[in-house]
Amino acid sequence: MELKIFNSLTKQKQTVKPINNTVNYYFCGPTVYWFQHIGNMRAFFVMDCVRRAVKYLGYNINHAMNITDVGHMTSDEDTGEDKMEVAARREHKSPEEIAKYYWDICFNDMKDLNIETPEHICPATSVIDDIIKFIQDIIDNGYGYITKNGVYFDTSKFKDYGKLGGMNQNEKKFGARIEIDEEKKNPADFVLWVVAKDNHIQRWNSPWGVGYPGWHIECSTIGNKFLGEHIDLHGGGIEHKTVHHENEIAQNYAKCGHNVVDIWFHLEHLMFDGGKMSKSKGSIYTLASLKEKGYSPMELRLFYLSAHYSKPQNFTFEALNNSKESYANLKRLLLKHKIGINKIEKSKIEDYKKQFTEYIADDVNTPLALSVMWDALKNNPDSIDIYNLILDFDKFLGLKLNEISDEKIIIPDEIIKIAENRKNARINKDYKTSDLLRDEISILGYSIVDKPNNEYEIIKK
Repeated sequence: MELKIFNSLTKQKQTVKPINNTVNYYFCGPTVYWFQHIGNMRAFFVMDCVRRAVKYLGYNINHAMNITDVGHMTSDEDTGEDKMEVAARREHKSPEEIAKYYWDICFNDMKDLNIETPEHICPATSVIDDIIKFIQDIIDNGYGYITKNGVYFDTSKFKDYGKLGGMNQNEKKFGARIEIDEEKKNPADFVLWVVAKDNHIQRWNSPWGVGYPGWHIECSTIGNKFLGEHIDLHGGGIEHKTVHHENEIAQNYAKCGHNVVDIWFHLEHLMFDGGKMSKSKGSIYTLASLKEKGYSPMELRLFYLSAHYSKPQNFTFEALNNSKESYANLKRLLLKHKIGINKIEKSKIEDYKKQFTEYIADDVNTPLALSVMWDALKNNPDSIDIYNLILDFDKFLGLKLNEISDEKIIIPDEIIKIAENRKNARINKDYKTSDLLRDEISILGYSIVDKPNNEYEIIKK
């Protein structure tokens, strides 16, 4: 089945058409100057879902991701200070120490969330010579120019500049790095190489002076180095659409003489109680902080799966608690099917598989794919056929369902007593007391699933 992804450039769903059945896939990686919060991790979760969709549909994959360890300024539009330099001063460490420390944490978080490792992970500082060569090609092809402060891309030479983000060149603000460069030709021109000031820690020799690369050039260079001049899919956050990815398109064309990326896709932000995550408001959460509160990575992954990547997703602890309970219910249902003796008609299994695959192929629709999983689990007699079907689905969902054990969990007498009191409250139609007792059970680390005739089942979260 063919995979269709919404192309941010053409504004329509487009079929992925890989050469020799191998999808060349690039996704913008982390800037490793600080912890990655759960909004950042949602981006890498989306990266993983698209990767898993490609593989589930029978394609091979060649996937590259950068690690930004130089050149990303405090503003994405090339103004402010280098984030790595800021972090180095903050923590009294070298940029290399900062990069390694925060990348190791990020990589471990990815592993905990069952995010598959790309075939190529490349720090920008490891390809400085490639970046310099890429910039020189841009200059030689007439798209770059040199000033006393570095090298710029001449956006007036690229007629499609602004097409991705829907912005013309005159709407771009003046500004290059820390101060305005009077030699800059056009407001939209962006920096490729920066001549370093004396106090800048990271610096390399180049034909244009001792300095460091711009942020945008690293992704074009790394993509070209590992994927070549044809990239089927390129993804990243919606914040990259109007600046970073716009500049990548221009750089790629200037070097190669043709458009390099077939399909650009962008994911929306993770919101917190309807607003953007903010350090000042105390609404920045990391995977580690959620684990400290008793939530597992797979419960967070199930939460992520409940929203389409192209829509903003609202994070609340109520929603995460629902995901926690859903994951417990998922494990319970799966284990029941694992020991089930009923047979399910082959045609019905095939219908589930077909519907699940169609939802994945249609712009990686995770909420609808989940709905097929729940339908199969809840609306069939206990059967090993359903168990095996769900494990197949998990090749895409990535919920580690094959690791769920069937060990018996002993429910404490205290929890059973509260549950019995709640049952009596429900029989007496005292729903206020029933709800309070349900909350008490939840606080103690268990959930209760109601069944017909006032029966119930207790599940450890």
